[in-house]
Amino acid sequence: MAVVKLTINNQSHTVDVDPEMPLLWAIRDVIGLTGTKFGCGIAQCGACTVHLDGNAIRSCSFPVSAAAGHKITTIEGISKNADHPVQKAWIEHQVPQCGYCQSGQIMSAVALLKQTPKPTDADIDTAMQGNICRCGTYNRIRQAIHTASTEMAAAPKMPKTTPKIGKR
Repeated sequence: MAVVKLTINNQSHTVDVDPEMPLLWAIRDVIGLTGTKFGCGIAQCGACTVHLDGNAIRSCSFPVSAAAGHKITTIEGISKNADHPVQKAWIEHQVPQCGYCQSGQIMSAVALLKQTPKPTDADIDTAMQGNICRCGTYNRIRQAIHTASTEMAAAPKMPKTTPKIGKR
C-alpha cells in the first residue's frame, strides 16, 4: 500500500492504495466518482476514458501511482450541469442508447475538440475509433461532435491577456 495524492476535477484526494491499482478503481471505488465506467479492463473499449493533463487516457490500465502530480478530469468534471457543448450536442442528437459507453465517448470527444477545434469526419473517426459503442450510434456521435465544434467556435472568447491595473 502507498499514499498517493491525486487531483481530480480540481479537488485534492489522498488515497492509500496499491500503487499499481488501476486509476479507474481509485476513481470509482475509493473516491466514489462513478461516472467513469469499466468496460473491458484492457484499454480497448474506451468506457473508462478520463483526461490526464487534458489528454484522453484509459484509466482501467493506468496505474494510480503514475497519475500522482497530474490533473485528472472525469466526466463529473466536464461541467456541473451537463452544459458543456459536447454534452448538449449529445442530448440534441439523442446519441445515447444504452448509455454505458457515453461518458468515455464524451471524454474522447472533448479531448478531440480541444486539440482539433474544427475536425473533419476523418479526424473524428480517427480520434473516436478506440471507443466502442455496442448500440452503434457512431453516425450520431459524429454529428454531435460537429455540432459541439460549431457551438464552441461561436462562443465568445475570453481575452488571453490580463488587463493592466494601474494609476488612472
